[in-house]
Amino acid sequence: MKGLRYEVEIAVTEEILGTASAHPDLYREFIASKRPENVDEAELDALPDVDEELRQSTTVFPRTPDGIPCLWDYQIKGFFKDACGCLRRVKDSESIKRKAYKKEIDGTVFVSPRQIPAILPDAGEIGLCIRPLRAATAQGERIALARSESLPVGTRFQFTVQLLLGDLEGVLFEWLTYGQLRGLGQWRNSGKGRFSCTVTPEGKESILLA
Repeated sequence: MKGLRYEVEIAVTEEILGTASAHPDLYREFIASKRPENVDEAELDALPDVDEELRQSTTVFPRTPDGIPCLWDYQIKGFFKDACGCLRRVKDSESIKRKAYKKEIDGTVFVSPRQIPAILPDAGEIGLCIRPLRAATAQGERIALARSESLPVGTRFQFTVQLLLGDLEGVLFEWLTYGQLRGLGQWRNSGKGRFSCTVTPEGKESILLA
């Protein structure tokens, strides 16, 4: 069951922030709440070693066995679901035609490899983004500081998307194009993690999505 295969490269145009809790216990609880049947110990092992004082309030990128910051394959699938859900509100979009889109993406769209290493630009370094979080509570407005690892503009990620349904190509391109507006990772509502994208369908020339 080969399906249609696409080589995808995204290039970050706004710094991208890590989403994983640096505290293993908090991360385990979060994963368990999302996937109670499968807390993958490999995901816990991929968390970087962070000073204890930063663990409670810092989100990070997992690391490959070579210590390279990376994304998990399911983060890309999560982006597809988020993009499709948002674009279904847009008249004449391809996404509006997809009915049970979450089940469709889960069952017929596959991303590889499991860990998608970041390719940093020359002299690019892992940074730290610190920003205030404001919340209205019964006791009044409260402000806390949130911290996230960040990867700089120009960071690239390369992965393969396999589609088992032939009519998903147009909507896949739509989702990836939407990344220029929506972005990936933590705090994307502020524009963090926006990216440009090049797609190479198997046996065809590369396409720069714009």
